[in-house]
Amino acid sequence: MIRVVTWNSGAERIKQYRPEEILGRHFSIFYSKEDVESWLPERELAVLNERIAAQRIRNREDIVVVGTQKGRDMKQRVHRNFGTPHPEGYRKALRVMKIAEKFKKPIFTLVDTDGAYPGIHAEERGQAEAIARNLLEMARLEVPIIATIIGVGGSGGALAIAVADRVLMMENSIYSVISPEGCAAIMWRDSTKKELAAEAMRITAPDLAELGCIDDIVPEPADGAHRDHEAAAALLDVSLQKHYSELKKLPVKELIASRYNKFRNMAQFFRAES
Repeated sequence: MIRVVTWNSGAERIKQYRPEEILGRHFSIFYSKEDVESWLPERELAVLNERIAAQRIRNREDIVVVGTQKGRDMKQRVHRNFGTPHPEGYRKALRVMKIAEKFKKPIFTLVDTDGAYPGIHAEERGQAEAIARNLLEMARLEVPIIATIIGVGGSGGALAIAVADRVLMMENSIYSVISPEGCAAIMWRDSTKKELAAEAMRITAPDLAELGCIDDIVPEPADGAHRDHEAAAALLDVSLQKHYSELKKLPVKELIASRYNKFRNMAQFFRAES
């Protein structure tokens, strides 16, 4: 799902931090009536319209947001392909990011996917090429990019919208090259060893911060973001505002060089000889 939006603090979270729910509360959206009515009940839609009207009068920052939708119930999840994008989804995301670059608008991505769709038809239509193209193009976009892992960041399907100047993770989210079940099935031929695989892979936010794969951890309320929507949204708001205020001051050449070096320097491990 892709929308051009205007930043607005005070988001709410419903059950989980899904991109469509963040957009409905964290931002003032330029939206189609049909889209928003499908996301929000009538009462919340009225509140959203009031916020938009008020925000248009106040200061605003135009940005582009790219994210994935998983759906809330089984019907929606089937319609959204369980949040696993086809190659056309990645190409659409790239087109919109190119538009953002053309009009000098920063990009926020909200990542919550188990990975790119692995079906044969997706492969026939160039799934690998679509992901690789996104990695290449995002590395040299001339606008600030902030990616936030809000749930699950799975494999290249997540990375295809997460080549960013700042990569943030919600405190209880995970980010990995493969699921723990998949790793266990490959390494031990036994998917029941997923706990062992998860520990070995170091997929949590503190582990990835220590490894230098992410830039910041967005704290969640004591009982988790799904228990306190307002507090979780306020914490995400603070992190996004902080990092964006730093990035928008950087010259374009420095921004691109920093982003490139950031990813080039990941996963470099050296063993000192005793």
